[in-house]
This record gives sequence, C-alpha cells and structure tokens, in this order.
Amino acid sequence: MRTIEDHIEKTSTELYDPGISSQRHRFLEQELEDLQMYKSNHPEDHHDPTPFELFCDQNPEALECRIYEN
Repeated sequence: MRTIEDHIEKTSTELYDPGISSQRHRFLEQELEDLQMYKSNHPEDHHDPTPFELFCDQNPEALECRIYEN
C-alpha cells in the first residue's frame, strides 16, 4: 500500500468480511487501532508505516526504539 489511508481502508474492508476467522478478526482490529493511533499522532505523515514504526510510536521508551544523537 502506498499510504496509511489506503492501509486503513483495506483493513477496515477486510475486518467486516463475515468469512474471516476469529484470529484474523482480532489481528485486524488491533492493526486498525494501531494505524488510527499512528495517523492521529502524525496527521501530516501519509506514508504506510511498518509494524516496527507502529510499535515504536506506541513504545518510544523501548530499547530498540531509542535514537542516539552525537
């Protein structure tokens, strides 16, 4: 997907497919929540974030998300 808006739309559409498994439904619910939270935290950013970016957006204190400057 090219933009976060496209990703949100695709995830929303798939979430309401009655044929998906309950595990897939839970995954999509969480993914949609994470995407919407990222979008609200970065309204000017339209790129489709990676799972790592979503994780770091919610957990900036995690060791793997720290940024060191000289």
